[in-house]
Amino acid sequence: MVLVGKLIKGTTTLDEKIAEVEDDKGTYQDRLEQCLVEVCRLLGIEVPIWLSKNTREYVSFRRTSFNADQFYHAVMFDRFEIKVEAPK
Repeated sequence: MVLVGKLIKGTTTLDEKIAEVEDDKGTYQDRLEQCLVEVCRLLGIEVPIWLSKNTREYVSFRRTSFNADQFYHAVMFDRFEIKVEAPK
């Protein structure tokens, strides 16, 4: 699984990082969680609060976004987006 994370302010991408985990390492949910934690670590942000809207978006589009209010502490960006890409 390859997960791309982007920090966005307005229409500008501030930073983008990629996390990857082997497809035979645990369940899909475990791999997604590992990648999310890793991409957050690489971007230097805390892991956001995952809401039901994130689940709906992720199931439909294999991508979702987190608004600044989904973080416990103040952030310097408007949106954090993640999406799954095909392995290269």
